[in-house]
Amino acid sequence: MDWEEAKLHADQVRKLGIQQLLDIWKRYRGNERDVLLWGDEIEYLVVSYDEKNKNARLSLRQEEILEALGRLEREQKETIAKRKAEDPNYQSEVPPKFHPEFGRFMLESTPGAPYGGNWSSLLTVESNMKLRRRLAKQHLGEHEAPITMTSFPRLGAEGIFTDPYFPATGSKSRSQYLPDELINLHIRFPTLAANIRSRRGAKVAINMPVFYDVNTPRPFRDPTVDYDRHLYPEDDDVRRGAVKEGHIYMDAMGFGMGCCCLQITFQAKNMSEARTLYDQLAPLGPIMLALTAATPIFKGFLADVDVRWNVISGAVDDRTEEERGLKPLKNSRYKIPKSRYASISTYLSEDPRLRPEYNDPNLVVNEDIKKELLDNGMDERLATHFAHLFIRDPLVIFKETLESSPEGLSDHFENIQSTNWQHMRFKPPPPGDSIGWRVEFRSMEIQLTDFENAAYAIFIVLLTRAILSYGLNFYIPIDKVDENMHTAHAREAIRTKKFWFRKDIFPPLHQHAHFSTSTTPSPTPILPPPLPVEDEYTLFTINEIINGIPPNPKSNPPTPGFIGLIPLIEAYLNTVNIDVETRCELSDYLDLVGKRASGELMTGARWIREFVRGHTEYMGDSRVGVGVNYDLVKAVEKLGMGRGGEVTGSEKLLGKWKGRK
Repeated sequence: MDWEEAKLHADQVRKLGIQQLLDIWKRYRGNERDVLLWGDEIEYLVVSYDEKNKNARLSLRQEEILEALGRLEREQKETIAKRKAEDPNYQSEVPPKFHPEFGRFMLESTPGAPYGGNWSSLLTVESNMKLRRRLAKQHLGEHEAPITMTSFPRLGAEGIFTDPYFPATGSKSRSQYLPDELINLHIRFPTLAANIRSRRGAKVAINMPVFYDVNTPRPFRDPTVDYDRHLYPEDDDVRRGAVKEGHIYMDAMGFGMGCCCLQITFQAKNMSEARTLYDQLAPLGPIMLALTAATPIFKGFLADVDVRWNVISGAVDDRTEEERGLKPLKNSRYKIPKSRYASISTYLSEDPRLRPEYNDPNLVVNEDIKKELLDNGMDERLATHFAHLFIRDPLVIFKETLESSPEGLSDHFENIQSTNWQHMRFKPPPPGDSIGWRVEFRSMEIQLTDFENAAYAIFIVLLTRAILSYGLNFYIPIDKVDENMHTAHAREAIRTKKFWFRKDIFPPLHQHAHFSTSTTPSPTPILPPPLPVEDEYTLFTINEIINGIPPNPKSNPPTPGFIGLIPLIEAYLNTVNIDVETRCELSDYLDLVGKRASGELMTGARWIREFVRGHTEYMGDSRVGVGVNYDLVKAVEKLGMGRGGEVTGSEKLLGKWKGRK
């Protein structure tokens, strides 16, 4: 349905979605699973080289590539099944899976089966990522390559940036820069782009601050904006102030949903544990966004930011002018402070340490839905969480789903749940499946090498084990998480900015004492009188959060220091049964994270920015031209394929490249 038709059925979809949610909650709330399962999602850009003109472009062959990879997966599964029939003891790794994404130049990959909770499985993560990259490469043309780069530097730039080439036209996005042909052909994706635009009443308007280099025009006015274009009514947006001075202007969903990231999904042993993980990982989202920063270029210009988050947030912002607070409420139901793609707006655990002051007192919720959930026995915090998500309208509705029975399904619930793209996602079990309660950690940027991607995935997994084993407390007010997300965008935030973080993360029995090495759950302690909320957290550098601060008993007053997340993980590893070889290999991954936090190793964003600024063709004017982009993408490909020198993944990012001065 297009938006004019879909909006007439929005309340019906919400009603059916809540019915499905309640069915799932009642059926699975007692689910118990003792084994940790988790998995990662990695997204690739597929590039196509025009060697004659030294131009790196985006390949739009997603359908053909996925079809070939799908055949391979089916053949491998048939071979495994045959071997198992011959030998019941036969063991083989399940082949990885590849999935479509919004852009026809993107591939998403996941391991064929979740990783288990044993220590040895952690050491298979990097090799599995390397396997996926090799498989993707084997099913591409000789002139094509998969790269793990967050955003294609010249997406939407002047000139040819796709293979095949299409002019920037199309009725779905109506973009000045991106053709509709780069959107996945499945009807869901172009409908999503069109309905976001239609619901908003204008094209999305994404403005990212330009990086002022020595020859950048001051003031900078995006020279690519066509103020005279009159193909669609939305072309008037640029004449009504959609473009900000000093900013790179982007006007389509593809600029955001064409970005790649690294996401980690955990299956908890039960719903309560999943809610705990959701809350405790939430304050870490902005920290990990800055720590994985890898996106300094948009639409062929160097930006004065290092991460992608606000670009995607703007790319799917379907709020009307009334919902954005630009006009008084008349036709819209709520004033909504955030885009659909944003940091979380409420904690949801039943943890007694979750103080009311941590949540937003002005949280917008659908009161009718909240009452229905409460009346059916759902607790206050979980009901509030879902009632907040369900202030949104469903964006893509298929007529046939409204005509079939909703029982035993989750399609209407997921219609709204899955289009709330917050930095954490709480995922109920799908009906009729063996999957349990899950939590998805969504803020991290994709890294240039598999070593780095594996390091960050393993770091987050180990941190969850420490959180659950020691009952750690990372709560800070939601508005401070929001502020940290904003801070994480700053150029070189990892070295120049401070972030709000909790001072004392230990349970009461550990307060003001040496970190306990016991993994035996303690009896629930009597909580001491709480401090004023504002005394529970302070500003830390990312280096201090990750690597710690030593105590200083000689200062006046004495300062207790902060253990740091890596020393915390190391302390946890000291208490578990893990062999020396595995421990040493895990230390290599933690070492990368620690050195990235300290600044000893540069972020991907800094490496890319310095590559561009050091290139012989770069004119110091913030423009990333065709030649610079070609050499940059070639360098990124070689790093990713392990052909950038006989060095470790972390050392690669300190290297030089022949295209530079």
